[in-house]
Amino acid sequence: MSETKKQKRVVLFTAPGCHWCVTAKTYLKSHAIKFKNIDISKDESASKDCQRHGCKGVPAIMIGSRWICGFDKAKIAKELGL
Repeated sequence: MSETKKQKRVVLFTAPGCHWCVTAKTYLKSHAIKFKNIDISKDESASKDCQRHGCKGVPAIMIGSRWICGFDKAKIAKELGL
């Protein structure tokens, strides 16, 4: 009997016109990772959250309780067990 592993909660913080944000979305979708997308240009509190966790720009990705600033494929893969 195989054990179904529950995916960690993933939140992707993005902004319009951000090439790396599009790359991050494509990467997550290509691995069938479900995620919530938040546009920080429309959500000031989300923007402040990113800054409070040390992210100066987007994309910022929260996986579980871990923050990853920028599109760091290796860190994302490690956190998601890819």
